[in-house]
Amino acid sequence: MQSGISAAILAGGLATRMDGADKASLVVGGMRIIERQLAVLDAVSDDVRIIANDASRYADLGRRVIGDAIAGAGPMGGLYTALLDARHDRVIVLACDLPFVSAALVERLVTEGDDTRAGEEIDAVVPRTTRGLEPLCAVYRTRCAPLVGAHIARGERRMTALLANLAVRDVYCDALAPHGDEALFQNVNTPHDYARARDLVALDEKPSEDRITE
Repeated sequence: MQSGISAAILAGGLATRMDGADKASLVVGGMRIIERQLAVLDAVSDDVRIIANDASRYADLGRRVIGDAIAGAGPMGGLYTALLDARHDRVIVLACDLPFVSAALVERLVTEGDDTRAGEEIDAVVPRTTRGLEPLCAVYRTRCAPLVGAHIARGERRMTALLANLAVRDVYCDALAPHGDEALFQNVNTPHDYARARDLVALDEKPSEDRITE
């Protein structure tokens, strides 16, 4: 476990493309997505919270659940809440719809933030895949909170706009390759995404000889 690292799962979305279903509670590989994520974060952080406005959904997990500091601000509002609530200077922020994020990936992001490289100050460490930046599977410094709050106050809630105003270290696909592939960042936004995630788990669980003969 990494000491001095906070973590937050952002579970306050409305899930409109999933007909309002609680994405964090969808089951992938026999576990709810949020349970999979908590197992990952517990391996790297000693200060984990869930950010959600309906704490009753996660009461059985025995975890600290806090509501958004600014209601209705979307993922950026979740990030803002995480930064304000964190015990430590750096915060792992993870969207609740990413079932395949691994502890090895998160540890790599944390390690990248440790490296100051000739005095360089980094506000955030963010994976970059062929699809672009993945700002909701990233590590942020709590000093970003005022800027995040200012973006929300003026109605600018695009994460890409926020990153453009931060000192960001990108971690590229080739550096992430030892920790998996782009399935790491596959999210579950739609019923199709959910079916695909379950199919990926089913494929991984097949004996190797079955895969060869298909």
